[in-house]
Amino acid sequence: MTEQNIMTSTDYQRFLEELKVRVVSARISAARAVNRDLVLLYWDIGKKIIEKQKILGWGESVIDQISCDLQKAFPSTTGFSPRNLRDMKRFYLAYVDAGIWRQVVAKLERMDENSSMDLLKRLVTEIPWGHNLLLLNKVTEPIARLYYLRSTAQYGWSRNVLLLQIKAHAYERAVMEKKTHNFPLAMPEYLAEQADEMLKSSYNLEFLGIRHEAKERELEDRLISHLTSFLLELGYGFCFVGRQYRLTLGHKEYFIDLLFYHRFLNALVAFELKGGPFKPEHAGKMDFYLNLLNDKERKKNDGPSIGIILCAEKDDIEVEYALRTKKNPIGVAAYHLQSKLPKNLAGQLPTAEQLTSVVRGVFS
Repeated sequence: MTEQNIMTSTDYQRFLEELKVRVVSARISAARAVNRDLVLLYWDIGKKIIEKQKILGWGESVIDQISCDLQKAFPSTTGFSPRNLRDMKRFYLAYVDAGIWRQVVAKLERMDENSSMDLLKRLVTEIPWGHNLLLLNKVTEPIARLYYLRSTAQYGWSRNVLLLQIKAHAYERAVMEKKTHNFPLAMPEYLAEQADEMLKSSYNLEFLGIRHEAKERELEDRLISHLTSFLLELGYGFCFVGRQYRLTLGHKEYFIDLLFYHRFLNALVAFELKGGPFKPEHAGKMDFYLNLLNDKERKKNDGPSIGIILCAEKDDIEVEYALRTKKNPIGVAAYHLQSKLPKNLAGQLPTAEQLTSVVRGVFS
């Protein structure tokens, strides 16, 4: 085989792709190692400054002197400004001095408090320093910060994505609000737990820009045109398959509003959009669609197909009764199109257009 033929052969192309994947993997591992060492360095600097201040009675002015001397000693290294050194102190104190942190983690992970401290230290080193500062400044509740720490490390959220998730109250919606589904009845325990993590109790669709009650087709059109934002709101692992996905049974056709595949559940996930409140008959229709998906689209190694009914509002008791006899896993979640403001603030905040005009005025 000539050299030209080798370079264009399928075997060579496959080999080259394997090498590329390996290089990217090595770079990511190296970057993670560098980040881990940097965050640990900042942790230790914050710890040592605090210890010396306590033992020797040094005041806050020593921070400026330390900053000056470190920058002289390491002129090509950034990160030793007075502000960053104070952030290192805050960073260390936020996790070490708050005994509630150890209690929260120990309870959630069923471990002793010393081991829980090791887990916290590991978690903060798995995300970049800028992410840690964002959490330090924006999230005060220990269990909520733990949620964002884990999610950022697990899903690889950028700093902007993390900020968006915090502003959208992702923790409150994912953990504190009640989820309505029949997963424990319709799936093996290990799959039911994973599916529960995948489902949110409610979904924030403010990015659609809709300020009125919307019909199903309008919702669908807007979601498709804002698919990236919708995938971000759904969470990590969702892959879009299609809209108005066609299924046939005999001479009849049926269409699923939105169909996704979840990479970690290895399952098709069907979404039905409802412009109004949940109705019991919605569950029956979804159950029918899932039967068709399992028979006609589900692959050999796939898990059971899952249905999610997105509606404007829901009554949890009604949902519970509607799903009780369904054999397929179905979840019901509400969506909101705009933030709910206190009545005394309604109409008093500037619109997006007004804010845009102010920003343009400042920079013009």
